[in-house]
Amino acid sequence: MLQVRGSLVIRLVAVIFGAMGVESNVAVVDRPAGKAGKKLSVVIPAYNEAATIHKILDLVIAAPVNLFLELIVVDDGSRDGTSEAVQAWAQSHQHRAGLDVKVVRKDNGGKGTAVRRGIAESTGDFVLIQDADLEYEPADYPRLLQPLVDGEVDVVYGSRILGPDKGGTFMFYLGGRVVTLATNLLYFCWISDEPTCYKVFRGDLIRSIPLVCKGFEFCPEVTAKVLKRGHRIKDVPIRYHPRTVQEGKKIRARDGFIALWELLKWRFVG
Repeated sequence: MLQVRGSLVIRLVAVIFGAMGVESNVAVVDRPAGKAGKKLSVVIPAYNEAATIHKILDLVIAAPVNLFLELIVVDDGSRDGTSEAVQAWAQSHQHRAGLDVKVVRKDNGGKGTAVRRGIAESTGDFVLIQDADLEYEPADYPRLLQPLVDGEVDVVYGSRILGPDKGGTFMFYLGGRVVTLATNLLYFCWISDEPTCYKVFRGDLIRSIPLVCKGFEFCPEVTAKVLKRGHRIKDVPIRYHPRTVQEGKKIRARDGFIALWELLKWRFVG
């Protein structure tokens, strides 16, 4: 028992140092993922992303994964022609083998409602959450998927902390570290980047989890419910190119406080 507790203390110290910004030595190495006959559902919530949506879709279908791709773009009430841009893109790729594109239009309700709708529409063996901007690189899909394809785990998070890029403002970075530390303390887990966009799940698992989130609280809610079911979350390093608020970044400081409340709430409810 002493040996186990000692190990936990060591890992907790490592997490705390990570929250303070100590650099990681984990290298980013590409590894091909693939398994014939399997399907990957990529859920892309979008709100006023007409300017970049075609670029991210191009990057997603260029990702080196040997899986059937189901792209589900959920337009959360955009007013800039996002749906039309996706439909035009889908029309130009309609004859591409191994690709299915769904465009779902809904009234504006927040990112959480869009993600939930996308998950409900998904049919894939694996479900990956992808933002519509260009902060995250779909070229990282192989390393995100490999642990799932291998049957090692049922949930994988892409960690910006373990990756090579440490961009973004200090306040956004600090907020993410605080939320991650709270997650580890409340749920006795060891992850390095709870609020990351890149979350990948076994399809039947994520579709079985009842979610009620409306906004950015999707991340803490799904994390809490996955961990309470006893699933281990595996971190893998990813690349990250953050936008500024002026460039369209939508998350704000208040969302960090909401995330902390959600983590605390779901620790003792449900």
